[in-house]
Amino acid sequence: MKLYSGSQVIKFCALTALVVFGVSTFTGRKSFAKDEARAAERNEADAVNDKINPEGQISSAKYDAQGNELITGLEQNPAVIIPVSTGSSNYTQDEQQNIGVYAACNEAVVNINTKVTSYDWFLEPYVQDGGSGSGSIIDKRGYILTNVHVIQGATKIYVSLFDGTQYEAEVVGQDLDSDLAVIKFDPPSGTELKTISFGDSSALKVGQKVIAIGNPFGMERTMTTGIVSGLGRPIQNSNNRIIRNMIQTDASINPGNSGGPLLDTNGHMIGINTMIMSSSGSSSGVGFAVPSETAVRVVADLIKYGKVNRGTIDARLVQNSRRIASYAGLDIATGMLVSEVTKGGNAEAAGLKGGTEAAYYGNRSSVIYLGGDIITKIDNIEVKSLADYYSALESKRPGDIVTVVVRRNKKDLSLRVTL
Repeated sequence: MKLYSGSQVIKFCALTALVVFGVSTFTGRKSFAKDEARAAERNEADAVNDKINPEGQISSAKYDAQGNELITGLEQNPAVIIPVSTGSSNYTQDEQQNIGVYAACNEAVVNINTKVTSYDWFLEPYVQDGGSGSGSIIDKRGYILTNVHVIQGATKIYVSLFDGTQYEAEVVGQDLDSDLAVIKFDPPSGTELKTISFGDSSALKVGQKVIAIGNPFGMERTMTTGIVSGLGRPIQNSNNRIIRNMIQTDASINPGNSGGPLLDTNGHMIGINTMIMSSSGSSSGVGFAVPSETAVRVVADLIKYGKVNRGTIDARLVQNSRRIASYAGLDIATGMLVSEVTKGGNAEAAGLKGGTEAAYYGNRSSVIYLGGDIITKIDNIEVKSLADYYSALESKRPGDIVTVVVRRNKKDLSLRVTL
């Protein structure tokens, strides 16, 4: 055995440490350089794949037909390109599109069931089954897009996935003006959820093929097909809000389809199935979907704020009527009466005039002021009712400038209002 002095041992250890440090630093730099190169390759590939598919078409949910970004912050699966038949398949091109869209999207469609609280004759509360509908998973963290009327009044919300598992969800935000709501459940750790991407509803054409997936009458993930029958339809929903630019389709939509996706042949969600027009309550070939253009704007706000931030006019408004018009000697019986304007608000700054003559309206505790302006148009949209007023401001943001036409002294006057 060879003996070493204390100083020799210290020198040997120091030299060894320097060698190890040098080797690890070199290896770490090399590994870091490789990681940086791989990351750059991935980012470059993602940028290309997200933008353009092999046929030169937009294939990612994040971009519209012009390549403009639609929505940010969502964690979604990569966009799927639906294969097209080459002639050697046993299916027609139309059948292959249907099969491809269903395979890509059906697992991202959920069945929603609710529980509501009711009261018996002794005013004791009890829980019973509420409504049911559909929803689309739009984020891998468990965010689901559906209709407000599917979850309205619910004390408990349950979502059932394609594999039969059921989870309780909570409301993230809801918007009556568009009848859209976002709910969320917490998927178990390690679960990889399928998602549905947003498409560009502004590029739709009448006659274009569309596909609906939902849970009509509780029959989960049912697919129906049809065409775009009409565009830009203003439809009043069950919450007495007029939703503009609705997509009309003849794809079969029944109770239970509400909240489910209306898809194009690339499997992108271009609408949210919302209502049908029927005397029997079942599909009559006239269904309506909220366009994805509206949904993208609403969803971004609901997830971030829990509500939609819209521009408003700082005034107390009252729905005009024949009774009010007759009493006040007005020459029109529609529009929104400007009863009061907020001191220092945008309405006062724009020159809107409130009323000066107090009158009881409805009951002795409700007072309105007559003699002020009557709003009849906002940005060339006729305002005959409160529903029209909400609809005209639905897409407006705080800071937007709108042209408001008012009736004053039996003459029309245009004012510019900063919302």
